[in-house]
Amino acid sequence: MDYVYGPGRNHLFVPGPVNIPEPVLRAMNRNNEDYRSPAVPAMTKILLEDVKKIFKTTTGTSFMIPTTGTGAWESALTNTLSPGDRIVSFLIGQFSLLWIDQQQRLNFKVDVVESEWGQGANLDILASKLAEDTAHTIKAICIVHNETATGVTNNLAQVRRILDEYRHPALFLVDGVSSICALDFRMDEWGVDVALTGSQKALSLPTGIGIVCASPKALEASKTAKSVRVFFDWNDYLKFYKLGTYWPYTPSIQLLYGLRTALDLIFEEGLDNVIARHSRLGKATRLAVEAWGLKNCTQSEEWFSDTVTAVLVPPNIDSTEIVRRAWKRYNLSLGLGLNKIAGKVFRIGHLGNLNELQLLGCLAGVEMVLRDVGYPVKLGSGVAAASAYFQNNTPLIPSRI
Repeated sequence: MDYVYGPGRNHLFVPGPVNIPEPVLRAMNRNNEDYRSPAVPAMTKILLEDVKKIFKTTTGTSFMIPTTGTGAWESALTNTLSPGDRIVSFLIGQFSLLWIDQQQRLNFKVDVVESEWGQGANLDILASKLAEDTAHTIKAICIVHNETATGVTNNLAQVRRILDEYRHPALFLVDGVSSICALDFRMDEWGVDVALTGSQKALSLPTGIGIVCASPKALEASKTAKSVRVFFDWNDYLKFYKLGTYWPYTPSIQLLYGLRTALDLIFEEGLDNVIARHSRLGKATRLAVEAWGLKNCTQSEEWFSDTVTAVLVPPNIDSTEIVRRAWKRYNLSLGLGLNKIAGKVFRIGHLGNLNELQLLGCLAGVEMVLRDVGYPVKLGSGVAAASAYFQNNTPLIPSRI
């Protein structure tokens, strides 16, 4: 048995799953209900409209699928594309790698554009591919908005500008699992055709709902897409939307009530305020890393993520031991380095229902762990840097003004 009790709270600072707010926990503490009764469809109808707000779309159609982000990926691909379709996909870290693996296993022809881990998507190569593709053989552009493994955020507005510059009709598919509801995301303005996220990230829910939003163009593509799909078929959902019952398959009643409360909390704070809070948390974490004398895995400021920071450690230190020691000694959960950067980085997740003082506790814990593993950090240095930034930049809590 790996887990044993530690006094106090576990300090959860992985980039998902994240802390669940107490009101959400209370909302989910309920018995099962008949999802065909009038109550659940009525709630679902409103939820489907409200989740569109976190994507910043008025024209999209939303789907809440009982799945993870991986299932949402599959839904996005199989509903819009046919086997053999050519797509361009960017490999910049572990999660973009996994999505590409899925694309290949679904028998799409994938043009992989690879960057060094710690860099963003190479959009110059995208521009050259689109310029050459006068026959419009490229059917989709697939990109991870925020690569959780390396703390890299891609510029989606620039992707749209490139597509428009070459007047290319390719679909624009975006993994927003660790970005939507935390980073600036504008589905309609950026012409995103399919965007998706998972409940366990910035929404601060348990894992179990993959939320997909599809543009009218994507829905039109789904009418002719020939990929095999059953559980993830949008047509099944649309059929039940028309019937007014909404669910072709059994949803988690508890998660729906949790989602209702999570959205209420986000709307009460204000989505733009939520995004600004994540910006503060990201900046403060980066200032702490700098004060420790360590480097960010993300190689340029233009790609810095406000939901996760991947911290490079010196060659003589195994970052896996940092994560292990943090959990064993301080009840602090940090993210491991994955794949190519295993042992080289540890990750601090700063997304979801999280405030400035909670993050300061995490940074203090990291400093102690760094000393434990032999890195000569000055205790309080990162905390001081982050505290000074917070003290000068944290506004009054919106709902308490």
